[in-house]
Amino acid sequence: MRVIQINDKTTHMEKAWIYIPECADGSYYTGKTENLERRLTEHQNGVFKGYTSSRLPVKLIYSQVFSTYLEAINAERQIKGWSRAKKQALIRWDFELLHHLAEYKNETYFKNRK
Repeated sequence: MRVIQINDKTTHMEKAWIYIPECADGSYYTGKTENLERRLTEHQNGVFKGYTSSRLPVKLIYSQVFSTYLEAINAERQIKGWSRAKKQALIRWDFELLHHLAEYKNETYFKNRK
């Protein structure tokens, strides 16, 4: 097993998931884990105080497995920066809309930089 160092934490190069649960208030949380079932149980039980613990219950609406934890970290960072509309397109596996929303954001970004 290969091991990498990220921010003073040892990370094993094994499969990992990103996941999006919908909270009781309709908001989305994006996270990563090496054990999806355990992590969802932790969310439901409020084990970690934070975003989801004050918005229970949560319901898993999207997950994707990656071959390494590092890939999951990168995907989580990317998705956390997305709009709700982009996250909903991902959840529905609507890659055409996802692509359109990415292009739209890029056009707006470049227009505003001029």
